[in-house]
Amino acid sequence: MKLNERSVVHYATCDSPADHAGFLRKRVERHHHHAHHHHATSYQRRWFVLKGNLLFYFEERDSREPMGLVVLEGCTVELCEAAEEFAFAIRFDDAGARAYVLVADEHAAMEAWVKALSRASFDYMRLVVKELEKQLEEACKSLAACRKSPRRSSSSGRKRHLSNPALLPPQEKPTILENGYSTWGSGDDILGGAACPDRDGLHAKPPPLPPRRRSAASSTVGSPAPSLSPAMPESPVSPETACFSKLHNWYGQEIATLRREWQERQKRGHP
Repeated sequence: MKLNERSVVHYATCDSPADHAGFLRKRVERHHHHAHHHHATSYQRRWFVLKGNLLFYFEERDSREPMGLVVLEGCTVELCEAAEEFAFAIRFDDAGARAYVLVADEHAAMEAWVKALSRASFDYMRLVVKELEKQLEEACKSLAACRKSPRRSSSSGRKRHLSNPALLPPQEKPTILENGYSTWGSGDDILGGAACPDRDGLHAKPPPLPPRRRSAASSTVGSPAPSLSPAMPESPVSPETACFSKLHNWYGQEIATLRREWQERQKRGHP
């Protein structure tokens, strides 16, 4: 593989973020296939910088140019048995290729380097992209299946409930009409003088009582207005009840009392 030296040097020293960096001790092993033996150099401490699939190494951390680079393609990163602790190696598949033995200062640094180098190659990225494409395809199929599956419409369910008031929750029951007027509530829903809740969930107070009417017949003769029967029940708009029909009956009793008094006066000869 031919690389443009100037471009490589610029990429190694530019401000682009590095995937990993740190000091490692390095030595190179050369495998001679015909002689069946290994030739290894001594360890050298170098500053390593990983960018993409390129592993640069410098003589010092502030060096202006890299001393060399390793292209991380067609290789494996593995722990190796060496006299030095925390050692790992970059080995290539080609016969006669170099093997780079690297030694970290501690176990955590060794694990971080092995993980970063193992994920640097394009072969690894192809596997990741392939797996992500597979997951995306499965997610799209699942979404399409969910869209095709029938859903129960909430509006249609509400229409079915409206056709059967018994299925509605208490706050959605339709208002019952008596004599063309809506009731304040039923006696079963209001106990102990509880007021009827309005649509906002607040408790609405019953309307105030209208003023009591005076008898027209008694006012013409100058006599005081006859009092109502003491046995007359309390106002149905009191906390004991909120039913319109009972309110109607209560006012009807007043009219019935006034009618009986008028009939008695007619019998006594007072027109």
